[in-house]
Amino acid sequence: MTGKLNLLKQHACFNGTLSFYSHVSASCGGPMNFSVYVPHPVETDSFPVLYFLSGLTCTEENFMMKAGAQRYAAERGLILVAPDTSPRNTGIPGEEQDWDLGTGAGFYVDATEEPWSERYQMYSYVVNELPELIATHFNGDLSRQGICGHSMGGHGALVCGLRNRDRYRSISAFAPIVAPSQCPWGQKVFHHYLGEDRSLWGAYDATELVLTLSDDRRPILIDQGMADSFLAEQLRPELFVNACRQIDRPLIYREQPQYDHSYYFISTFIEDHIRFHASHLNP
Repeated sequence: MTGKLNLLKQHACFNGTLSFYSHVSASCGGPMNFSVYVPHPVETDSFPVLYFLSGLTCTEENFMMKAGAQRYAAERGLILVAPDTSPRNTGIPGEEQDWDLGTGAGFYVDATEEPWSERYQMYSYVVNELPELIATHFNGDLSRQGICGHSMGGHGALVCGLRNRDRYRSISAFAPIVAPSQCPWGQKVFHHYLGEDRSLWGAYDATELVLTLSDDRRPILIDQGMADSFLAEQLRPELFVNACRQIDRPLIYREQPQYDHSYYFISTFIEDHIRFHASHLNP
């Protein structure tokens, strides 16, 4: 059942409306925030939807404020949705201690370990609860959904997209954490959220997931800045690229010289990603 939305603020933007909402999430057991851009109405009963999952420390505001995506979404008639990156102010001990664990670091998984499991259910929130809200309140067409993300959110976009071929027609990412089971960021949060049994980690590891989906031919686009300071230790895109090659999986992987991990990188190539998704959501 969809919940009541509390409008926090709203802005006109490229003939559409950018709004920020809070609501009580059934998945996460408390308040959650998200932002939504709805383009100017066109002659259609509903809009395709593109979700953007942000990275570590971000909120529902970063993408909408910095990426410059609304112009291109308006041109192509797409709803843009950006959820917060975690529940907040839950009272869980240690939630505010580290920038890469707890607040702002939900990692788009459903935590199974106490004390995180009661509130940190970001996978279910993104895949199930949030789309229902978008369909009910904003006329989103759930038969035409795409998902994109950056860094931790790139990991989330790949995992949510790969695991739900019936929900997402297109998947893209900027500098994603493609193999969290094999990097310090992922190993830290998986230990806390999912426990010591590494066999459970694979459900949230895009490099492991893609090897089990050789018959899935949906398009994936990844952009990676080659001046990214996290490239070698945390992101490791070659692992995902090699996995796709192993099963002959379609992948558009682009290395961008001189670009780093910032929103300067995202804003440079966001039009390409909007165009990519629109071609599959608005054929």
